[in-house]
Amino acid sequence: MKRGPRREPRQKSAPLEYDRELLRGNTDSLLLYLISESGRIHGYRLIKEIQRRSDGFFKFREGTVYPALHKLESDALIRGEWQVQPNGQQRRYYTITERGKEVLIKRISMWFKFSNAMNLVLSPARS
Repeated sequence: MKRGPRREPRQKSAPLEYDRELLRGNTDSLLLYLISESGRIHGYRLIKEIQRRSDGFFKFREGTVYPALHKLESDALIRGEWQVQPNGQQRRYYTITERGKEVLIKRISMWFKFSNAMNLVLSPARS
């Protein structure tokens, strides 16, 4: 059996890392935003969507997302509803509440002000 030219294995780039404390205060905002944007979404899909949109930078685990969803639900920022799937499995879908929308708007505004201030400080000094 003939084989083609031997290829060198692809080098994987080093994984991007970040201090988890930077994300900890913003997990709820990411979840609220995606729930608001989707209209209705389940937890596993949220995990995959965050990973996709961040180009793999954020890799949330179920142990992070589901407790956050339960807290958002107990704070009346989202509403969860069980739905039986065609295969008989149940899946919990989340929607944002009016209160959740108000909180999300405030958090987004706060984030843009914060990130703008950080960028101003971290930019080279202007003369």
